[in-house]
Amino acid sequence: MVALKIPEIKHFMSLLLCAETFDNFLLQEAVIQKDITWNIEGRLHTDYYREEELEELSLTGLAFIPFGKVRSHCFDLMKGKRTPAFFKFVFLLSPANLARTVEQAHTDFTPGDIAAMFLNLKFQNGELLLTTGVSYRIFSVDKSLEYEWDRMIRLFLKNHQITFEEL
Repeated sequence: MVALKIPEIKHFMSLLLCAETFDNFLLQEAVIQKDITWNIEGRLHTDYYREEELEELSLTGLAFIPFGKVRSHCFDLMKGKRTPAFFKFVFLLSPANLARTVEQAHTDFTPGDIAAMFLNLKFQNGELLLTTGVSYRIFSVDKSLEYEWDRMIRLFLKNHQITFEEL
């Protein structure tokens, strides 16, 4: 796990809410606190859709909604003259991206060993923090996948010109 502070909040928020930068992450949860608190659970209710709709929307096999499908709703909740007092986003890698990430990490782990790979964003007291995490289905003291995930997130941020400070 790594904790990073994002000093250029306005630039980051533009990439989060007005660009496709984070659209391929799955949204597990969002909490946005302004005058009231909005809680968004990203769990898909696949029985709401017909099979062909799931395929058309690229939702087949997903337990959570891609952020790109709800980004505009989050933007609408956050826009205004006043900055939210607090927000939190919990992102996950999609099953396909998780499998690709585990493979690229060149560790002994398989995608079946990993429950989720997380990217957490939290804005509180005027600071924006980003943390990473890996949830395992097995017990392991091997941290090599976590180190690789942290490296990949730093690279993702650098590739999108997002400055950060290690905490």
